[in-house]
Amino acid sequence: MYENKEKTDTKQIKDKLIGKLVDSGWASFLRAHLRSSEFESIIDFLVNENQEGRRFTPPLKQLFRAFEECPLDKIKVVIIGQDPYPQPLVADGIAFSCSNTNKAEASLRYMLRAIEDTVALEDRDPVENEERLDLVRWSHQGVLMLNSALTTEVSKIGKHVDTWKPFMEYLLDMLNFQQTGLVWALMGKQAQQYEAFIGDHHTVLKSTHPAYAAYQKQFNWDCNDIFNKINLQLVDYKKEKILW
Repeated sequence: MYENKEKTDTKQIKDKLIGKLVDSGWASFLRAHLRSSEFESIIDFLVNENQEGRRFTPPLKQLFRAFEECPLDKIKVVIIGQDPYPQPLVADGIAFSCSNTNKAEASLRYMLRAIEDTVALEDRDPVENEERLDLVRWSHQGVLMLNSALTTEVSKIGKHVDTWKPFMEYLLDMLNFQQTGLVWALMGKQAQQYEAFIGDHHTVLKSTHPAYAAYQKQFNWDCNDIFNKINLQLVDYKKEKILW
């Protein structure tokens, strides 16, 4: 009886998550994987984690927010980081974003400082205060903000990386073969492991992860001028620059 209930819950959760992706075009684009046993295994895993008392973040209702807010037909940049923020109720489904708390975590603080130090005023979004902390403004400009794993166990970094690999590999394969002229920004070694999935009809840029600067207690994050490089490549592709 317990096992049947878990299966029912898993199907309901999966269908609800897929439904969230319909309007943005991602449900159709990722249909084969979202209807596969591999994706069902991911949901089974998350359901089991919850039943075993191991909390994960972000919550399921925000799991696909990065996709919901960046429609497939607008995508031009893919930024991949590491893990969601591991603290409870902080991660909001968009990598690096802090809209749930309106308090900048270390990685986002380093990113915003790097933008202030390297990006000209005309290429910066004039938002202030809490608005700067919700990176949905980048999503709406065509930046898909992902982590290498879409979830992690609360207070434990990297716990779900292997779980999300099938999803990430399918997503990158599809974007690589179905799209052209995307700018990929791979931040940190975990994200850079996916470079092999990206063909030369796209542009790949790399930097360290801002969390590394925080770990090393550095004043500044060496961003490799990645925000300006993204915009320069977009101009080369005859696409609008991002207002950072």
